[in-house]
Amino acid sequence: MSTAFSLTEEHQAVLDAADRYGREKLAPLARRMDDEEWWPDDEFRALGEDGYLGITVPADLGGVGLDLFASGLVLQGFSRWNYALGLSWVAHENLCLNNILRNANREQRERYVPGLSNGSLIGCLGLTEPGAGSDALGSMATTAVRDGDDFVVNGSKLYITNGPVADVCLLYAKTNVAKGVHGISAFIVDMKSPGVTVAQKMVKMGFRGSQTAELAFDDCRVPASNVVGDVDGGVQCVMSGLDLERAMISPICVGMAERALELSIGHAKERKQFGEPIGNFQMIQSRLAEMSTLLETMRIYNYHALATLNDLAPGQGGRGQVHRISATSVMYCADSLNRVLDHAAQIHGGFGYIWETEINRLYRGIKLLEIGAGTTEVRKLIIAKELLGH
Repeated sequence: MSTAFSLTEEHQAVLDAADRYGREKLAPLARRMDDEEWWPDDEFRALGEDGYLGITVPADLGGVGLDLFASGLVLQGFSRWNYALGLSWVAHENLCLNNILRNANREQRERYVPGLSNGSLIGCLGLTEPGAGSDALGSMATTAVRDGDDFVVNGSKLYITNGPVADVCLLYAKTNVAKGVHGISAFIVDMKSPGVTVAQKMVKMGFRGSQTAELAFDDCRVPASNVVGDVDGGVQCVMSGLDLERAMISPICVGMAERALELSIGHAKERKQFGEPIGNFQMIQSRLAEMSTLLETMRIYNYHALATLNDLAPGQGGRGQVHRISATSVMYCADSLNRVLDHAAQIHGGFGYIWETEINRLYRGIKLLEIGAGTTEVRKLIIAKELLGH
């Protein structure tokens, strides 16, 4: 575990290794992913062979056997160089794989976790719907009706990261409509099952190449043995997962901010105006100083959040201190990244406005981080409710 203000040697080694891997293997993919919305399937699956999938999975299930904190550091290192792939990685690694690891029974874990850890399977999470975004549980319309040894699933899921390329989906559906949010169940769904289709692949402003889709389920039969946890008990799984998701989105913000500051310092040293580097001008220095201060506070609070949630027990979360801290982490990191990237774009001037530049690619990524895993407004509601004791 980290101390209050620094990483242990072990965790620093994890971050340094992920940074090297990201620089050497993932950065060369970023431009094509952004230009063409291209998905690097072989390179993503190779992450398993290279020890970067199944970070939190025990060795006997094919994983690396590290903790959530280490997983966050890997994402930070990756996101410095290819934030789009970082998003797909965390959707697979945390939203799908880690949720299955934490909440599934032994047979389910043995059936799915090794493949998700070695890259032979790619995972996604199916929660958000066309009519259920911020109110993902209360407005959920996808249903799963028991029919013999199966559940028959009907409905659709929207904005699903990895949706077009996933082999496995951790899907949430209502199994008892009358019980509202307490009538939701979690299912492991084989994406090759009859009745599962990619209704549309979505083209995005940022995080391009990280594949996003609307998924349709039309009389899709899912074995009852694929219910994760108890029938009608999915709310505990999803709320605990959302807290971990929010804490694990923040490292993307930190990695992107680190890269933006590095690029801005380099540009300030190299770009000359009025016969001298623009880094000599106090207004540029002011922006760099603000970027650095924002980054340092982002990094420290993100580490605090990861440490706080590191030992969160299965089924826990969705309330109390961890609920507030995870929401605070992603709200602060996303808001701060917005400010960092605004400074960075201004420092780069006209270069920052050109589509193919790296700083432009970083700038186009910020808005998703203020929307995904619960919008900034939802994050504020969570924080306020916990402060007021609701």
